Amino acid sequence: GGVSIGSLFMAGAVPGIVLGCAMMALCLFMGKKYNFPKGVAIPKEQRKSVILRGILPMLTLVIILVGTGMGVFTATESSAIAVVYTMFLAYVVFRDAKLRDFGKVIKNALKTLAIMVPIAGVILAIVMTLLATAKAFAYMMTELRIPAMITAALLSITSNKYVLMLIINILLLLLGCFMDMAPLITIMTPILVPVVTNPAIGMDPVHFGVVLIFNLAVGLCTPPVGSALFVGCAIGKTPIERTAKNMLPLYATMVIVLLLVTYVPDISLLLPRLLMGYGA
Repeated sequence: GGVSIGSLFMAGAVPGIVLGCAMMALCLFMGKKYNFPKGVAIPKEQRKSVILRGILPMLTLVIILVGTGMGVFTATESSAIAVVYTMFLAYVVFRDAKLRDFGKVIKNALKTLAIMVPIAGVILAIVMTLLATAKAFAYMMTELRIPAMITAALLSITSNKYVLMLIINILLLLLGCFMDMAPLITIMTPILVPVVTNPAIGMDPVHFGVVLIFNLAVGLCTPPVGSALFVGCAIGKTPIERTAKNMLPLYATMVIVLLLVTYVPDISLLLPRLLMGYGA
C-alpha cells in the first residue's frame, strides 16, 4: 500500500497491547474457574525490586518500536541494537553473566549458527520460492484487474462498509487456516488494498495493514496449517486436535479483539498520529 514500515510498527503497538490484556483477562478467568496451580507469592518487600528489574528488559521493546517508528534506524538495525542493549543489561547492570564466560557464549552462538545456517538456507529457499510464486500470481491478478472485479462483486452484495469489512475479515481468517502468512501477504495485499481504500469502505492503508496482519496472525494458530499451533504442540507434546479444542476460548477472544481493531480505527492510528504526525 506504499505506507512506511515505521507507521505499521507504531500502528500495531496498541492493538497488540489490547490483545495481550484480553488474553491475560481470559487466562485469569480460566485459572480461577478451573483452579489452576498458583505460583509462589512475592513478598511485599521484594515487589518493588522485581518491578524495577523487569522495566529495563521491557525497554528493549520500546527501543525497537520507537526507534523504528521515529526513523532512527531500520527494522533490521533495531535487532542488532536490541542485542547490544540486552548484553549491556546482562554484563553491566544485572551482572547475571560474567565477562570471563563471554568467550564461551560466542563459541556456543557460533555452534548454533553453524547448525542453523544450512537449515535456514533450505527454509529461506522454500520461503523465497513461495514468495516469488506469490508475487507472480499477485502481478497476474493486478494485470487482469481482479481487484476491481472483487470490489464490484462485494459492492453488489452490500454497500454497507461494516458488512464489507466483516466479509473481508472472514475471508482472511479462512485463508489463514490453509496458507502461511508470507505468501498470503504478497497475494492479498495488492488485491485487497484497492478494495478497502475504495470510497465505499474508505479504510486507511495503515489501519488495513494492521487488520491484515492481525487476521493472518490468528491464522498461524488455527488448524489445519497453523505453524505456531504445530510448534506449540511439538513443544508441549500434545495432540493438535485436543489443543485446538481447548483453545476455542482463546480463538473467540482473538476474533473479538480483531473486530474491535477493525471497527475502531483509532486503536491502530493513535500512535502514528501522535508520534509521527501520520495523516496530519
